[in-house]
Amino acid sequence: MKKLLFSILLLPLHMAVAQQHQMSKSYVVPDDTLVQQKLGKWQDLKFGLFMHWGTYSQWGVVESWSICPEDEGWTQRTGPYSTDYYGYKKAYENLQTTFNPQNFHPDKWVKAAKAAGMKYVVFTTKHHDGFCMFDTKQTDYKITSVKTPFSSDPRSNVTSEIFNAFRKENFMIGAYFSKPDWHSENYWWPYFPPKDRNVNYDPAKHPERWQKFKDYTYNQIQELMTGYGKVDILWLDGGWVRPKSTIDSSVDWQRTITYNQDIDMPRIATMARSKQPGLIVVDRTVTGQYENYTTPEQQVPNEPLDHPWESCITMGNSWSYVPVDQYKSANQIVTLLVKIVSRGGNLLMNIGPGPDGDWDPVAYERLKQIGEWIKINGEGIYNSTSIAPYSESNIYYTKSKNTNTIYAFVLSEKDKVELPQNIALHLNGIAKIKKVSLLGSDKKLKWAVNADTISINIPAALQTNNGLNQAAVFKIQY
Repeated sequence: MKKLLFSILLLPLHMAVAQQHQMSKSYVVPDDTLVQQKLGKWQDLKFGLFMHWGTYSQWGVVESWSICPEDEGWTQRTGPYSTDYYGYKKAYENLQTTFNPQNFHPDKWVKAAKAAGMKYVVFTTKHHDGFCMFDTKQTDYKITSVKTPFSSDPRSNVTSEIFNAFRKENFMIGAYFSKPDWHSENYWWPYFPPKDRNVNYDPAKHPERWQKFKDYTYNQIQELMTGYGKVDILWLDGGWVRPKSTIDSSVDWQRTITYNQDIDMPRIATMARSKQPGLIVVDRTVTGQYENYTTPEQQVPNEPLDHPWESCITMGNSWSYVPVDQYKSANQIVTLLVKIVSRGGNLLMNIGPGPDGDWDPVAYERLKQIGEWIKINGEGIYNSTSIAPYSESNIYYTKSKNTNTIYAFVLSEKDKVELPQNIALHLNGIAKIKKVSLLGSDKKLKWAVNADTISINIPAALQTNNGLNQAAVFKIQY
């Protein structure tokens, strides 16, 4: 596949550099026809909810990363334990003993996400720090452990609670799972100090220990695939855990992978799909049968990609809860959604729950605003495909999969949409137009077609008093 250009969002340094996995440079169509079918359904959903949540929310630090020596430059340790790494890591892991999110009510999240037009959810069952947000039998480092105050709550298996709540409203269910585990003695062996994000010993020299880690990973994924109802997506993070033969030396962070960290994805995927037929597996950045869609992170491609893809982007500046985070405006979020969908992708938008188990009120307000926009304009988002010229200036296009209908999204820099007297749309080969209308308005429009240009005349009443926000959408039926 040809080299792709990306629009990189303006992000804090720690967001823009260290956590990005970017994406693979090629794509392999999955052999499994059930996976292909589910991918097709997933591509029609367009808008999903991502949630990073764990004990780290109590400190308001970037999830997991402050215990990784490699990344000290962008996520520096702070607080009373910061001067000594081992003291800090011990205090970090001790957060388990104070984690008690009593305001956890997933039905509230479902209601807000559904109203905003989100159609699927991906939840972090385990991040790199190894703390499990599900009732695993493989470790006591989990939310359901007696060491964790919330374990006495009937809602303590939060992964199960979240999946069940969203499934009731017909959301596709995705389980984020970190392949590396910095708590496991078989990944960061206490015999050696950790040097970076990678395994801290050579698996080739200690194959028994590495096998124990492979089995641990397999067993945890098996638990998620068997005890949590229907799961549609297994979203695997930590792309440095991979066969050495798959390393792309042109990617900076992949050049830092010293050891072969093959966890036997064929074995894992075969098991997972035997429990969950058609399961979409997202082994991020590891090109092949187990990267069923790619995941540009905090980025939007400048043009359509030739395969299924999803931009994962934060609503705030951080993936996990940070006090007084700066949330994107409704205008910015709608703009992201439109740009991504016009290029054939999905938007997976992240909201980080706080230590009390709830979202920041601003997140609810943003979802409400997006939902108001979706109610009017959603028909141009869902079940759509990209169509040339994809975009021109502030206008972005989608095409209905099932009808001869094109949608032209006119993005606004302000919340209140103001339209010019005339709008020109350049679309090839659609001379026979039946109707042009403005979603959210019942006023008739006049238009003319000249060669490949559609000129739409905007009545004065619709130019400034149209009642529209974020973006206006013209519907062209032909």
